[in-house]
Amino acid sequence: MFTPAERITHIGKSATRRLFDLAPPGSINLGLGEPDFPVPQVVRDEAIRVINEEHAGYTPNSGIPALKEKIAAYHSEGLATPYSPNSVCVMNGAEEAIFNVMMSILGPGDEALLPDPCYLAYQPIAEIAGAAQRYYHLGASRGFEFDRASFEAGLTDKTRLVVINSPSNPTSTSLTQGDLQFIADRLADSKVYVMADEIYRDLYFGAPPGSLSEFYEKTIIVSGLSKMMSMTGWRIGWAVGPAEVIKQVTVLHQYVSTCASAITQKAAVAAFSAEARRATAAMREELGHRRDVMTHAIDRELGLPFVAGDGAYYIMLDVSRYGSSEDVAMRLLESRVITVPGGAFGSEGEGYLRLSYCINRALIEEGVGRIHEGLRKLT
Repeated sequence: MFTPAERITHIGKSATRRLFDLAPPGSINLGLGEPDFPVPQVVRDEAIRVINEEHAGYTPNSGIPALKEKIAAYHSEGLATPYSPNSVCVMNGAEEAIFNVMMSILGPGDEALLPDPCYLAYQPIAEIAGAAQRYYHLGASRGFEFDRASFEAGLTDKTRLVVINSPSNPTSTSLTQGDLQFIADRLADSKVYVMADEIYRDLYFGAPPGSLSEFYEKTIIVSGLSKMMSMTGWRIGWAVGPAEVIKQVTVLHQYVSTCASAITQKAAVAAFSAEARRATAAMREELGHRRDVMTHAIDRELGLPFVAGDGAYYIMLDVSRYGSSEDVAMRLLESRVITVPGGAFGSEGEGYLRLSYCINRALIEEGVGRIHEGLRKLT
């Protein structure tokens, strides 16, 4: 019988994947955070051109210079000192970037301060790194807003890495400029690094979210094109930050996957063109309409409290009156609708379901209707 290494003994499939695997045929997926928009035509055209006209061999470990320049410029907006291409490492999606950044910084005896609720990958990666996990609260009772007192209480002399995610998965809420300034002030003169997960940075409703990099120099930004360009399967992400950190992240990336796809990297340069940026703006507008469709359907069909947030494409639906979030999500599979239990993201998410509205409007309406049908069976 196979015995895994101790560091991964307690690591299992995420709740998102478990629910998806158990879903019956014909289920409507309100759980997976994968936008259904087409990749911008300018990016697809460039990928085809590269395949037909260029050699697609290994690239430098940290990525091709042209793409690194675009990424550095993109994240330098609003900064007094712009990033250089040496501050960028291109990887196979933001997920690899998260892994390599956390593994490069954390080790046994360190502590990682994570948000609660938070993206499902942060806690397992910290555990694999051998670091202890502490949490600051995005309190459900306050609409999942940042809790400054909780953040301050979570810091200790063992804190090595703080993780922030704005806009947030699962809550879709964003940190305010005041929150970012508070974090920077609290960490000033410390040796703590912050990993700022900004994968949803370009998907917002209202004012664009700020970046901690504007306030705190020991910030490592993780992002990519999966969300803002609907390029999930193209696997392109990156880390941007202090050059001495990125240098070590690049070494780890070399041994994890050598380099990101040459075809994807070269096509990704076009993702920063004016045409591609217009496609993201159109996506953002449509997501706003889908958000309205889901919130109106919840009010009409369910009459339950929810938090819609100001970015990304998730709604946290309060189903606490029906039982645990895990039990409710499992029972809703009987009505052929996939959701994600909020408890999987942390204690503050318990009692909620994370619903995604990155599918077409008709399916959103039908999915909420199936939730109504399923919840009726639980009363």
